Amino acid sequence: MPLGVLINVASVAFGTLIGVLIGSRISERFRETATAVLGCVTAVLGIKMAIDSKSVLLMLMSLLLGAAIGEALNIDGALQRFGKWIEARVTKPSTGDAATNKASVAQAFVTASLIFIVGPITVLGSIQDGLYGDYNLIAIKALLDMIASMTLAVSLGWGVGLSVISIFVIQGGISLIAKFAGAGASGAITGATVLVGKTSLPLGDVMINEMAAAGGVLMIGTGLLLLDLKKIRIANLLPAIAIAPAAVLLLSWLRLNIAP
Repeated sequence: MPLGVLINVASVAFGTLIGVLIGSRISERFRETATAVLGCVTAVLGIKMAIDSKSVLLMLMSLLLGAAIGEALNIDGALQRFGKWIEARVTKPSTGDAATNKASVAQAFVTASLIFIVGPITVLGSIQDGLYGDYNLIAIKALLDMIASMTLAVSLGWGVGLSVISIFVIQGGISLIAKFAGAGASGAITGATVLVGKTSLPLGDVMINEMAAAGGVLMIGTGLLLLDLKKIRIANLLPAIAIAPAAVLLLSWLRLNIAP
């Protein structure tokens, strides 16, 4: 397993531990405010990522198709059940708000996972780590994730730490794919271009750009969840992150324009 993913896992685990340890000493008012701040920042980052899309239509179609696949597979439900399954095995049965506690742990797991695995740095950093052994980008992400996990753990609890599983599987998977197949895939798109309006742009850059834009919409949705404004099954939109660059690649092969 490439070193970058292990660094990221350790940073989130450490941040969660600190957040849990200090969480009981922090007032409920501050925890609510901290969650709101994190929600606002997450939404702003998502907007910044989404507005860089070269084609709103392509982004919309990717998200709708991703939603159709995600809802059919019920990815969000599976992640929620996984969070509850783990909690049931590491905590003692409690009375009163047991069901609420379980839901909060599962929600913390899903919310933190989305924040930590959605974004261009996750993919770019993992590819660099697997392909070249360069984990500089992942190390920067790990530092940011440590701060975010600390803040999340203060307000959402230890369920945030379960997101290390998602990081290990997703980032580790991307790094391993890049390590064993990345050289050939990189060679296949190096020098290739795609039409965006009247301009030919590097295929790889546009693929990453559209993937980040789709991820930005997921970040906006995650921000709305943290702000308790709208409950969205964000995890069911995850397939859109893979569909968006695949759509760009397909349009390039068909020699079709991405944007009018």
